[in-house]
Parts: sequence; structure tokens; C-alpha cells
Amino acid sequence: MFPVIVLSGGACAGMMQNCRMRRFLIFTLAAGLLAGAASALAAHGYALWGDLKYPPGFANFDYVNAQAPKGGELKLVSNLRVSTFDKYNPFTIKGNAPAYLSTLMFDTLLAASLDETASGYGLLAEGVEVAPDGLSATFRLRPEARFHNGDAVLATDVKYSYDTLVGPYTSPAYKTSLEDVAGLDVLDERTVRYRFKKLNREMPLTVGALPVFSRKWGVEDGKSKTFDKIVTDIPIGSGPYKIGPVNFGKDITYVRDKTYWAKDLNVRRGTGNFDRITVKIYKDNTARLEALKAGEFDLMRFFSAGDWARRVNGKKFDSGELVKAEFKHRLPSGFQSYVLNTRRENLKDARVRQALGLAFDYEWMNRQMFYNSYQRVNGLFGNTDCQAKGLPDAQELAVMEPLRKDIPAAAFGPMTQAPRTDGDASLRGNLRQALALLKSAGWEVRDGALRNAQGKAFELEFLDTRDDGARVVTPWIRNLEKIGVKLNFRAVDFALYQQRLNKFEFDITTIAYGGTHSPGQEYADMFGSKAADTEDSGNFSGVKSPAIDALIAQMTSAKTKAEILPVCRALERFISHSHFLIPQWTAGTHRIVYNARRLARTENMPPYVLGEGWAIDTWWARGSDPK
Repeated sequence: MFPVIVLSGGACAGMMQNCRMRRFLIFTLAAGLLAGAASALAAHGYALWGDLKYPPGFANFDYVNAQAPKGGELKLVSNLRVSTFDKYNPFTIKGNAPAYLSTLMFDTLLAASLDETASGYGLLAEGVEVAPDGLSATFRLRPEARFHNGDAVLATDVKYSYDTLVGPYTSPAYKTSLEDVAGLDVLDERTVRYRFKKLNREMPLTVGALPVFSRKWGVEDGKSKTFDKIVTDIPIGSGPYKIGPVNFGKDITYVRDKTYWAKDLNVRRGTGNFDRITVKIYKDNTARLEALKAGEFDLMRFFSAGDWARRVNGKKFDSGELVKAEFKHRLPSGFQSYVLNTRRENLKDARVRQALGLAFDYEWMNRQMFYNSYQRVNGLFGNTDCQAKGLPDAQELAVMEPLRKDIPAAAFGPMTQAPRTDGDASLRGNLRQALALLKSAGWEVRDGALRNAQGKAFELEFLDTRDDGARVVTPWIRNLEKIGVKLNFRAVDFALYQQRLNKFEFDITTIAYGGTHSPGQEYADMFGSKAADTEDSGNFSGVKSPAIDALIAQMTSAKTKAEILPVCRALERFISHSHFLIPQWTAGTHRIVYNARRLARTENMPPYVLGEGWAIDTWWARGSDPK
């Protein structure tokens, strides 16, 4: 299972969608899919531990309205942190694609169920079989599957898509996640077989979650463009929507494909109900909020506690036209964090990194700035079975002992707890501890600044994409000043921000890492040694450790839940005690405002879905005629 990674900064923006998410499209599409058992399973789907909720021939998912009418329009607002888009290809590195294009236009071999933590059911594939040795997975395509141009979806298209995604023009994240794929064979017109280099429990579902697009995309006058030259060519996918009217810089409309090949398929029944989905673009948060109050769009998900508490009000709320609602979910908490780039000389020492974290006063921020609406993140796997607690048990120690020389000694003790400033704890006490750690690392306060033995002052830069992000960072900056550390806040435009992160040219930034119930190969992109030296990878902290590499390899090869749990807990202990990340905050609800006069929905939100994804996928327009 793959967590979503979102680059962001500023107040509570950590869970926002971001155009850089295209680099992690594989993770987004795979959310909710199982990680694959190493033996042949039921052809209609897989479950991580063999416990599919839905049997063969099921009618539809429980969380949809199978009789939902088709029609009407859903007007959304883009939460991407750029003011426009400049391409229709979401898979290449350069440029920005519109919000939601990937999920609306491209089908995958398998579809996720949003009321299970680890399951997948056939979409483009009518059947899938994993070899008894786990070294291959065979997918049989549905004969009725069609691209938007009317062509059948064939095995050659699946191979073309795979070959393209691991080619030279897409993110290294694809290559990292697909590193254990030995190749893809076309067995016949509608059958493909992925071969794997080694037993890796998640590989069948990783490849099953890849987007499939036509090999004719980008062909002009019989000549194919290289993939990086496919920019504004209209995608040829097989999803429920196509691109409709577009006003660059203002909005894009997706129109429902009324001849969509899978509209009556059980995994699609009751979904894709709007005839049109228009995504509007606003240049700043204030403009978005005022447009919502004016009724210019129908739904908005909120990430700012301040906006939610103080600014979501007005006549349309009083009349009941706009409804302010919080929907509880059961998603992993994720590990939204300040990321410390250990490639920088000042951040190489774990004692220094720990000291910086001790100056972060979360309790004050949650009380004074966030209206007590968040919970502190602690570790990688909060709200999942992988979460480490207390002392390592016997199984965890058995995993860690062979790697002891490469694991922080503290990881063999109690699991970390984020520093607190309430109860018996205080900021003053934390800062004293921070100064002691810095002194042991060769830094002392002299002449009003923290200096090393050579007299060089300790100075860092916080990189962000917007000026208002300084509001959240400023309290931390003030606390760091008390121990002689100078942290400069720098806001840059998104293009430069993206470029600098691609090349790891930053000291500290904010990254929102989505959680997962079944960690695997994607953690090699976030924490693996190879990724640390690969530009545009997800290893922003720059960590390089043979122990981490070994733990990730063990996670991906685990055959049972009993095998994976001690390994992922050991990984969490390692990362947490290394202080590469300073944990931030998370929320247990999706905060959504929607237009109740225009939109209708089922009563209960599926527990494992992002808020706006539920609306896009399963809500419908009031007054629509069945079509």
C-alpha cells in the first residue's frame, strides 16, 4: 500500500493536493489496493491477507448508491499550490497538470475498495493470477474495455504504458517502485504477464495499480512523439471522463463519457455520476474562500483550522444552502513533518537535529493557532498495526539485533514521544536539553549566536512556496533564537521550489507524507540509499543506511502479517530515533463544506478515502434525471 506524499508549507496545508503529486501517481492510484499474496487467489480480486470483503459476482460496493442518477455538474476548486496548469500529461516531470486528471481519465488493471484497508478488484482486468512462487502475475483484460477513441484496450497498450512509465521521461519514483519488475510479456491479445526479480508481496498489486493509456497517444501523421513531447495532446485513456471546455489559468471541465465501457461494471456502478466536473482555479486561499461563500463552486475541503473555526460563515450557511460538516475517517495518521536535509553539513549530526525538534512548541501552536483541532504526529505508522509502542518486543529485537551496529542505540529503548510543553514538561526545560545536545555536538552560544569551534554561526533556511507559511514557522523561529539558532524563512514561487526540492537544494521544508496500512517498496523511494543520490526522488532527508535498506527489503518480502509487523515497527523506531523528521500534526476528520441544494450523497462516507474523492466518485446532482 502506498502513502501519498505532498510537498507543502504553511498552516495546515500538509494534506493538500499538489501538482507535484504526479511524481507519486503510482502511490495515489494504489491507495487501498492490496499488496499481494504469493499464491494464486480468487480471480476477481486480491486481499492482502486473503480476506476480500466482496465475493465473486458482487453487485456494487456498499458505500455507493447503485441507482444514483446521472447528470448535472459538480463545481470544485483546485487545491493545487500553483495558479495554473500547462500540460495534460500528468506523468512527465516538467510542468503542471490539472487537478484530478489522472484519476478521472485513466483506468487501471485493478480498482480499490474504499471500505477495506487492503483489497483490489478487477477493473480493466477481468482476472488476475499470481504464480505459486510469487515471481509472476498474469492479468486477463476484459474484452469490452475501450479507450476514449473507441479502440479496445489491448495487452500491447498495457506494455506500452509500463515501458513508458519506467522510461527516461517520468519520475524516478516509478523506477524505484517497479525496481523488482523483471519485465512484462504479452502472452496474447488480451493477456499480460509481469515477471518479478524476487519474491515481493506487493509487486502484483503495484503493477495492477499502474495507469494504462493508449499507445496512440502522441501519434501525429503516423509518427510517435517521445513521451516528454506529449504535453497538450489530449490523453487517450479509458476512464469515466474526458477533457471538455478549458480556460487556461481559470478552469477545466471534465465531461462524463456516456459510452464509458465500465459504467455497469460492479466496481464502477454508482460512481461517476456527474455529467460535468469543473475545477476552478484561484490564486490564493482568500479568493477561494470568498468564491465558496458566493456560490461559485459546490464543495471545498478545508485544511486551515483558522479558516474552519472563524471564516466559514455567511448568509448561505445561515440559510442551509452551504453545509459545514466533519466526516470521521479511519485513515492512517501519516507523518506530516518538517524534513531536515542531512546532506547539509549543519544537519548531519542527530544530536543537532534532535535539538531543533526540542525547540518546536506544538502544544502552544495547537492551542493558540489551531483551535485544538489537531493531534501530534509521532512516528511513521500512526493509527495502523505497524505503529511501534513502548519497548521493542522479542520479534522486533530479532529483526533489529543483526543490524545493531547500524541502528541508533536509542532505538532499542522506548519508542520516541514528541517533546511536550504541558503538564510537567516546559519549553524552558526542552531548550535546556537542546543546548546540552548542541554542546555535545560541538556548538555553543557565543556573542549572541550558536557557534562551532571555528566560530561559524549556526544558520539554516526554511524553504516554502508562499509568504503566509511564515505564520506557522515563526513561533519555531523565535524559540530557536533562544538557543542561538538562526532560521531564515524563504518563500519562492512554486517552479523554483519544485526545482530546488528536485535537486535537494534546501535545508528544511514541510512534507506531508500520507500513511499506509501496508508499507512496502515505496519506502525505498523515501528512505532508501539509492534514492538519496537520485534527483527528483522522494528521499528528501538524504538518509543513507544499510540497515534501512535491509528493513525495507524485509518488508517487501514478508509473506504474512505476522512477518511484516515487527519489521515495519523496527523501521519506525529507526527513523524516529534518527530525528530526520520533526513531526507535525494530523486530524481524524475530513472538514468539508458542500452545497446541500445542489449535491446529494449517501449517508456514510467510506472510511478509507480522502474527503473530496468521496464526492467526486460517488455523490450526485440533485434533480438529475436518470440516464
